[in-house]
Amino acid sequence: MPAHPFYKEAGATLIEVLVAMVVLAIGLLGLAGLQATSIQSNHSAYYRSQATLLAGDLADRMRANRLEALTNAYLTDFPTSSSTNTVTGTTAEKDVAEWLNQLALTLPDGTGKVEKNDTLVTISVRWNGTRGQIKASGDNNTHSETFAYRTEI
Repeated sequence: MPAHPFYKEAGATLIEVLVAMVVLAIGLLGLAGLQATSIQSNHSAYYRSQATLLAGDLADRMRANRLEALTNAYLTDFPTSSSTNTVTGTTAEKDVAEWLNQLALTLPDGTGKVEKNDTLVTISVRWNGTRGQIKASGDNNTHSETFAYRTEI
């Protein structure tokens, strides 16, 4: 007779299986949170890309119409976001109206501002950035992002 009796292992116990399932569930929840953060970051990056393109578009329009740009015809100061700006008047007025319409259609609550100091122009684009916000602040309704583009005409 052997000193140690043989115990035949029949497989994993129920407790081992449950512990493995809990560990797996915690890992999957972590991945789901990471995916949500990634989506929000992608929204923020998309809006910043659109703001960059739209600011560059207005800068190009100003360079193409340099004489009016130098006479402050393009200056504007964050009007209310609207895609119904009337596209009439001088070339500069048309350019600004089209730009503001495009901002409102592309970015949530998108609007813009143009400032000029001699030949240095600052084009600012503002939009509601709550969809791209990763960490919640106290008041989510007033979270705005502003992108500034400086160039010389």
